[in-house]
Order: sequence, then structure tokens, then C-alpha cells
Amino acid sequence: MLAGVAGAASIAASVVVPLAGAAYEQGGAATTGWAFAEIAVLLALGLVAVRVAPPGPWSYGAALPLVAVPAWLLRFGSGPVSAELVGGFVGWGLVALVAAVVGLYLRRLDRDSARSVVEARRAQRLHLARDLHDFVAHDVSGMLAQAQAGQLLAERDPAAAAAAFQRIEAAGLQALASLDRTVHMLGDPADGPAVPPATLDDLTGLVGRFASTAAIDLEVEPGLEAVLPRAHAATAYRVVVEALTNVRRHAPAATRVAVLVRRTGPAVLVSVTDDGPTQAARSARPRPRRQPRHSGLGLPGLAERVEALGGTLTAGPADAGGWRVAATLPLGPA
Repeated sequence: MLAGVAGAASIAASVVVPLAGAAYEQGGAATTGWAFAEIAVLLALGLVAVRVAPPGPWSYGAALPLVAVPAWLLRFGSGPVSAELVGGFVGWGLVALVAAVVGLYLRRLDRDSARSVVEARRAQRLHLARDLHDFVAHDVSGMLAQAQAGQLLAERDPAAAAAAFQRIEAAGLQALASLDRTVHMLGDPADGPAVPPATLDDLTGLVGRFASTAAIDLEVEPGLEAVLPRAHAATAYRVVVEALTNVRRHAPAATRVAVLVRRTGPAVLVSVTDDGPTQAARSARPRPRRQPRHSGLGLPGLAERVEALGGTLTAGPADAGGWRVAATLPLGPA
């Protein structure tokens, strides 16, 4: 709407203002103040129109006020063309050109600002999707594993089944807490302090939640938290979350999992190894039918995040059997 109003006003002013000068001259009342006011109106309308006019017919109307600025001098050109008239025409033409350049510059700033908003919203959606995948999916996977174990133990070991149901409840509460944290990220930052990203110190609690289905050995080299950048530490945490989640999903028969985080030269190694079946055996095992996932997250999305930090992520059979997910992250910024 603003573009239409500016375009219409530009066209009207481009025609009316130059013609109005004839009345000033005939009446002998043309003044310098009115002259500059007319030029200021033309320049302002031209600048606004160039800034907001969309592509199409209105873009031609945007240029009219700027063309009318030097044309305004023609009202005084009833006699022969003089050097003064030509100089004034060129000078005011340059002023109009500067106004057009300023309008185009502001137009570009508006476009870049709008693009930045779109990219920021997309980045926020991806961040929320990763949080839901990393922190909620593994809790839900644990609930499924415990539910399956509870069904098997219900008749022969009611006490163990009851314990499994208690772990299901704990995993459900943890999933709700993760959802609350994710929803909190959507709120106004002024409503409260931002939720800090996960660190290597949080691995102990993470492993404790997974240890209900398999024995997990956690080894973190002391002092790494102090030298590893925050983004790298959060990514290392996500690698462990994703790897443990995959153990629950694809290797529920695994009895032992080793989580290792240590320095290797100028990088940090994060590895998660289980003693479950190989990927071929996992693929051959009958599984309940479910909808395929097209989230673009999981290990592929995590690999992109690791590579963006200058690291690498691999997943495959371990040398001693089982499955291994390993990531290397540089100690310094990429």
C-alpha cells in the first residue's frame, strides 16, 4: 500500500510541481523558499518511491520525481539556453541521482534485513527440531525399550516389571522436562534467563538415564571442559545422545556400552561403542512396521554439524564387534 501511495504521489508531483512554476512567474511571486520546498518534495517522494516501489509499473513512476528535479529549471528557460541553465540542470540532476542511490541503498538494506529474519527463523526451527530429536527422542526410545522389557517380565518377574514401569515413568518425566525446555526457548528472552547448552559435565546424568537398559562405562578426560569451546562441548554431548539413542533403537540386546571422551592431539575424540549385533544383523532382525523418518536429523544431520565445526563423524562396526560411533572435534574454533 505504501508503494502505491508513494508512486501515485510521485507521478502527481512530477507533473504538478514543474507546471506550477508558470503561475509563480506570471504573478511575479516566485520565491527561493518555495522553489527549494518544491525540490525537497520531489526529492523526498523520489527517494521513498525508489525505496518501496515493487517491480512493475510503479517502478517507472518512482523515477519521475527525480527526473522532474532538473526539469523544474525549464520553467525559467523561456530564452536561449544559457551556461547557467545547463549548469543548474546538471547540478540538480546529480542531486536527484544521489537521492536515487540513497533510495536504492535503503531498499537493499530492507531486503537484506528481511532475508536475515527469514534465515534466523529457519535456523531457530532447525535448532528446535534438533533439540526435540536429540533430547526427547532418546527418552521416548527408552520408554519403548522399558515397555518391551516390562511385557516380557510381567509374568515371570513382577518385581522387575514394576521397576521397568518406574523407569518408564522417569523417562516420561524427563521427556516432559525436555519439551518444557524447548518450549521455553520459544518464549521472550526477557521472561527469564536463557537455557544454557549442554556440556561435558552433563554426560554423567545422561549416562545414568541410559544405564537402566545396559551397563555404560563413561570415561571423560579431566580438564577437557575448560579447553573445549562451548559449541564443541554441546556437539560432543549431542553425539553421545544420538549414539546411545541408536543403541536403544537398533541394539536393545547390547549389554555393555563404552563412552569415551579424550584428547587426541589437537582434537577431542568422542566415541560410543556397544557390544550389540552388527548393522547387517540389526537390519535383518524383524522390527515393528512404522512410518519412515524424513526429519533430515539423526546421524546425517549430526555429521553436518560436526563438519561445520571442523570435525568428522563416522559410524560403523567396531574392531572387537558391535557398533561404534566416533567424532573428532578440534580443540579450537574451526
